[in-house]
Amino acid sequence: MNSEIQKAREFAVRAHAAQRYGEHPYSYHLDAVAEIVAPFGEQAQIAAYLHDTVEDCDVTIAEIADAFGKQMADCVALLTDEPGESRPIRKARTNQKLSTTANSLALIVKAADRLANLRESLDDSEAEYLAMYRREHEEFRKAVYRPGLCDEIWDGITSIVDA
Repeated sequence: MNSEIQKAREFAVRAHAAQRYGEHPYSYHLDAVAEIVAPFGEQAQIAAYLHDTVEDCDVTIAEIADAFGKQMADCVALLTDEPGESRPIRKARTNQKLSTTANSLALIVKAADRLANLRESLDDSEAEYLAMYRREHEEFRKAVYRPGLCDEIWDGITSIVDA
């Protein structure tokens, strides 16, 4: 593993500390997203490891910028859910933000994050989460999908959502 990718992984694992992803340590989810984006390069893997640090942990965008640079901090800011009192409001605000971005790195990681979550919902027989992702799919797709950007990731998403 490249040293910058390893640095991002260590940063994220430390930030997520005791947080769990279902029955797994949170690093399980981060590794899954990083694996999905591996064909898109090192920056995609770094963003994959950092994608939930601001949203879920006591980490700021400024700390991401200090450790990984402004471009990565901008990407993580796009990947971070907007505040809101409920999931539907947070997701609507986040989708609005993503629908207008040209940051392909953020869009690839966001799609990979969704694919990892869908796969885990299937693997762990989490019908409730799978149903939630299916309900959210159309709005998520409108906001995040860009033709030709990461079609293989979207093929994976679609195969699960439409099953």
